[in-house]
Amino acid sequence: MPLPDSLRRQLKIRYDAIANHHIKRDLLNALPFWVGAVVTGLVAVLYAKLFGWAEAGTRYLYHLSPWLFLAVTPLCFLAGWWLVQRYAPYSRGSGIPQVSAAIDLTNPRHRYKVSRLLSLRVIFVKILSSLVMVVGGAVIGREGPTIQIAASIFKKINDWLPAWYPKVSRRNMVVTGAAAGLASAFNTPLGGIVFAIEEITKTHFNYFKSALLTGVIIAGLTALNLLGPYLYLGYPKLDHLPIWIIFVVILVAVLTGFAASSTAEAILWLLRQKARLTSPLQRALYPVGC
Repeated sequence: MPLPDSLRRQLKIRYDAIANHHIKRDLLNALPFWVGAVVTGLVAVLYAKLFGWAEAGTRYLYHLSPWLFLAVTPLCFLAGWWLVQRYAPYSRGSGIPQVSAAIDLTNPRHRYKVSRLLSLRVIFVKILSSLVMVVGGAVIGREGPTIQIAASIFKKINDWLPAWYPKVSRRNMVVTGAAAGLASAFNTPLGGIVFAIEEITKTHFNYFKSALLTGVIIAGLTALNLLGPYLYLGYPKLDHLPIWIIFVVILVAVLTGFAASSTAEAILWLLRQKARLTSPLQRALYPVGC
């Protein structure tokens, strides 16, 4: 996507004015990460606003008549499924597995596969289908989708870099995009960095470049400044608690761990059963039945 000539001239003048060669090189390497971070933060904020409006639409329909959902829910589920199936099959689900696969496939041989997993089409279909599902009352979140959306943004910026531009690692861009998406979704820049290190890259902290870390921080701060601070699970009051409460917390943690693992097993079983649905009619009836 070429820049306007006037803007390109101004940027070149400012760039040529920098005397230090190393600073010039580092600036060019970091610039795609910073641009992607700002765009990701803005898109994440817009997505959060749209998500809130979709939830408000659900509440409005409920106050009109709860019985409306006997028709609205299956229609929205079917519409959301159709959008994904028709326009971007790889936008289904949370989006995190697609990002992990894209990171593993970031090499010239599998470039076309990464383009299927992360693209502008995935961004639009991901946002639109999830909003339709929310209106229908689906229990879904925007955090996983935001990660795939952000990784798609960073990947697309990497694609748009001109041939003369210094080579920027596509893998690092996708990793940063995923971490920036998490930082923007939860307003937690440090959480995005930890996510990038522990959940996606599996590499040591020292291998990360400053451009990657600052990109995650910029994305998180952009969302933080526009949405304001918040705790994802609310604001618990932890003062004046007795010391024995720790034993209650341990018991709840153990029970929650067993419940969560059982839930995961049940979901995996359901997915295996769902995989048996092969015909288009069966796949269309599945969301309607749900």
